Amino acid sequence: MGAISLAKVEEAAPALVSLYKTAGVSLDKYGLAGQRAAVYLVVDYSGSMKPYYKNGTVQALADRVLGLAAHLDDDGVVPVVVFSTDVDVEADFELADHEGRIGRIIAGLGHMGRTNYHLAMDAVIDHYLDSGATDPALVVFQTDGGPTSRLAAERYLCKAARIPMFWQFVGFGNARSSQFDFLRKLDELPVPDKRVVDNAGFFHAGSDPRKMSDAELYDRLVGEFPKWLTEARGKGILG
Repeated sequence: MGAISLAKVEEAAPALVSLYKTAGVSLDKYGLAGQRAAVYLVVDYSGSMKPYYKNGTVQALADRVLGLAAHLDDDGVVPVVVFSTDVDVEADFELADHEGRIGRIIAGLGHMGRTNYHLAMDAVIDHYLDSGATDPALVVFQTDGGPTSRLAAERYLCKAARIPMFWQFVGFGNARSSQFDFLRKLDELPVPDKRVVDNAGFFHAGSDPRKMSDAELYDRLVGEFPKWLTEARGKGILG
């Protein structure tokens, strides 16, 4: 099935129409018009993330990802994984119920823990494999710092390189922080010594990610996806 139409977005989520249109421009720019993909959103719920939830930054990212997903999948639903020390909750984020949805998802979670990437990665991998999807997956993975278990995060990323899944890591916070050194390393893990294909990208969205324009954000979210698609097809990972 095809992407969700502009008319459907206008009907179900009029507040996302501008995002939908801007996402379409970026997809066209990178040769991705007509590409199908299952889009996931993973968001950090560690203690240092509290201001980003409180001021609406995480909600804004989710809205932007949903605007992109409406072009890439056919159901208008983005599976969301909220993680800290463990996976805190898995939920759906959809066009007809997007406004204020992040606040409702985290409403009953309580304590914000530490940062463990690998458990969230495992949840996404399981969801994708269990879904029976034949299209590739684009995972937007947001965090404001490095993981507690770096070896486990690296191991899961390398393991996931053998399935049709691309991980786009997005950093919230000061770009000069050493917290992001590990993500830079993860982004540059050697191929084929560590992983069969380069299945990840990373960029900083800044200390106030809402200030990044929609156009720039979409360019950064999809910019490395086409190269991965080509390499994954070449390795037989993607049909």
